[in-house]
Amino acid sequence: VQHHKYSLAEVENLIPWEREIYLMLLMKHIEEENERQKREQNR
Repeated sequence: VQHHKYSLAEVENLIPWEREIYLMLLMKHIEEENERQKREQNR
């Protein structure tokens, strides 16, 4: 919610396909951040 600057209320009010797209983008961002952190730890 913080990364894409949406409040929880705004996400809850999205229509279903908008919410699905938002959640896919958020999951992709989280996966990328996790990979970045793993690379940082392996240095």
